[in-house]
Amino acid sequence: MPIPYLRTLTADERTPKGNRHLAQVLIFIAGAINAGGFLAVQQYTSHMSGIVSGMADNLVLGEVRIVLSGLGALLSFILGAASSAILIKLGQKLALRSQYACPLLFEAFLLVVFGLLGSKAGLHQWLFVPITVSLLCFVMGLQNAMISKLSKAEIRTTHITGMVTDIGIELGKLMYFNIDKEQPQVLADRTKLAMLATLVGLFFAGGVAGALGFKYIGFGSTLPLAGMLVVLTIVPVVDDVRFHWQRGSSNTAD
Repeated sequence: MPIPYLRTLTADERTPKGNRHLAQVLIFIAGAINAGGFLAVQQYTSHMSGIVSGMADNLVLGEVRIVLSGLGALLSFILGAASSAILIKLGQKLALRSQYACPLLFEAFLLVVFGLLGSKAGLHQWLFVPITVSLLCFVMGLQNAMISKLSKAEIRTTHITGMVTDIGIELGKLMYFNIDKEQPQVLADRTKLAMLATLVGLFFAGGVAGALGFKYIGFGSTLPLAGMLVVLTIVPVVDDVRFHWQRGSSNTAD
């Protein structure tokens, strides 16, 4: 990929095209993490609605341990989102070009840790499962908050309920028959419909890739996902390093 193009994906200066392309990659990665994580711990880690509903069900059934586990997952997702917001705010304060890249680079690091340590899961299953759930929920919160802030809350990448709802709305508009030509016409946003359908399809494709990867490779299947995140983020990070190094050299020369 050309460096100028990579710079548009996670640099501080945003464009609608850059947002769309970044969302397409991130939603594929999120689908892979969610599906692969399910095979690892039998729990989806991006679906907070399901986790909260499960907490309510299990509270009624008296399954306190499961309720506490769900609460841990929920708090981990929230903490991931909060961490993303802090990293972005710090980046903005320091005028970093990589302010949006930093949360994704942190996500890549966590996926590498998960991939390398996952092979030890069988030795400490009682401890590994809750840690894995918390880690993956944290990662999902981290990613979702980043793309939300970057796109001004127009795009989410870790769950598709809102997208599927919007697809239904646009399809309703598309099928609506405008009888009265004197009234404002109901028209579907075909561009938005195509974008949403693409994102949902990529989430599914990522899920298939993640499930296959975990089935045949195991925990190491997260390493290529981490590599994809590094590719997305490396250019603005290098830009910042180069800029601060040059400024430091200039100050030393003075």
